Amino acid sequence: MVSRSGKFSIADLQEKKVQPTAAQIARYDHPMAAAVEISPVLEILVREPDGYSIWNGPPFKNNNQPGIKLEKVPCNNAKYSEDGSRIMVTKTDSAIGIYDSNTLKEIRCFQIPNVVASALSPCGAYLQTFQKSTTPQEKNVVLWSIETGDPVYEQFQKNMTKATWPLIRFSSDEAVACRLATNEIQFFDAADFSKGISHRLRVPGVAAVELSRAPGSHVAAFVPESKGSPASVQIYACAKELQSQPLARRSFFRCSTVQLHWNHGSTGLLVVVQSDVDKTNQSYYGESKLHYLTTDGAFEGLVPLRKEGPIHDVQWSYSGKEFAVVYGFMPASATVFDKKCKPVHELGSGPYNTVRWNPKGKLLCLAGFGNLPGDMAFWDIIDKKQLGTTRAECSVTSEWSADGCYFMTATTAPRLQVDNCVKIFSYNGSLLFKKMFNKLFQADWKPESPDKFGEIAELIKSVGSVKIEETKSLGQGSTTKKPASANPPAQKPAAYRPPHAKNAAAVQAELFGGSSTGEMSKNALKNKKKREKQKEKKAAEAAAASGAT
Repeated sequence: MVSRSGKFSIADLQEKKVQPTAAQIARYDHPMAAAVEISPVLEILVREPDGYSIWNGPPFKNNNQPGIKLEKVPCNNAKYSEDGSRIMVTKTDSAIGIYDSNTLKEIRCFQIPNVVASALSPCGAYLQTFQKSTTPQEKNVVLWSIETGDPVYEQFQKNMTKATWPLIRFSSDEAVACRLATNEIQFFDAADFSKGISHRLRVPGVAAVELSRAPGSHVAAFVPESKGSPASVQIYACAKELQSQPLARRSFFRCSTVQLHWNHGSTGLLVVVQSDVDKTNQSYYGESKLHYLTTDGAFEGLVPLRKEGPIHDVQWSYSGKEFAVVYGFMPASATVFDKKCKPVHELGSGPYNTVRWNPKGKLLCLAGFGNLPGDMAFWDIIDKKQLGTTRAECSVTSEWSADGCYFMTATTAPRLQVDNCVKIFSYNGSLLFKKMFNKLFQADWKPESPDKFGEIAELIKSVGSVKIEETKSLGQGSTTKKPASANPPAQKPAAYRPPHAKNAAAVQAELFGGSSTGEMSKNALKNKKKREKQKEKKAAEAAAASGAT
């Protein structure tokens, strides 16, 4: 039953077996609201030079402005754990505080001098830190128990790179933990690190590993090229009794680096192989290929792409049953594949280099960020139709909300020092909110499991029933309002004109009597009249000559 305002009531949502959100309960003011188990409220962590704050997420009520859950707190860095239960805050005095993300109360504070990097485990049970070390005897990588505040594992690490940090990798449920060492992968009992290394997997020459996340049943190992031997990616089971042989293996030449992407369910692995040199001389930035391996050995090979060129982005859906790829020379193409590596939907081509799957799996966003103008296209993958297009120029980060109804982009420093802002779009690309900052470092959704929210179709209906206006904040001051376009069209970029051709129209006008603005100047009109008189005079002379003969 629908109310007079055209909105679904809480009773309607319960009848349809859809879990109402907190915003829906507050909106309808249901008398049984207190007794209803509600979905989590969306939250956004925003970090500026003077600290971080936490906003209540959309839909916004107070003049389309976000409510402030936590006022600004000084810090150098702040980050949620993977499950969103805790926040790691690096304070200005080199102390690291761990906070409960729901109550915002401090659980524990670690005083760690000279800390270079820190990371929370997925469920927030452990804190891992890397410190500057002067001697090998000084163990500079420490794993701390947040519950007790004591170190549970220590190790010396000479240096740290993006590929090797964090040193100890956890599965999403923290049931499995492993570490990359020289020529081997070491496994631990994640419930009790005091037991030390539980077993070792020897992989000669291994340079990078990626542990499957949910569940942590498999590990992928990358071995680079060496002495004429090709590079390879191998998949092993994490259980000791199943590690005698790799479950899948793929070898390739011309490989400098790889990106390893596991799906949810740990059944498939996508490998983006990047080479620094393109032997075909088609790209200055080298060449890249996309390989696909399954843990059951059903598929080991290249992903069949329709177009030549680099692999711009690839992402698995939340279900792990399909993945999307943006690839090829500009304009890039985008294709959705199923888990058997068969193309199921072509999304066309355009100025895109980014793909973002909606957590609910139904929707997908294609975007062109970085050195591209910021065009975005929103697709319904189930119904195979485009919902809308828009543009978010100069965006550095982008991500869907956990309920799948909103898409947030942010322009942040130090990548860009001007026009820093946060934009929130609806699922179809309509702009709902915009706020400018003098300087913005970070804007992140609070992680939540998509399973905690209702079906995306019902959530979209509830969002669509709310009339939201665009709010553009001018600096940090007052705001001006105007109705948001339901589907702002993306403007096509103008054709490139070389510098020497920019004044070509004006030069042509001066030489040939035309005008660069489309109107004839006085001199051009004068010259035109002279030419016409000369033509008339020549015609008269020709007629007189022919009459005389």
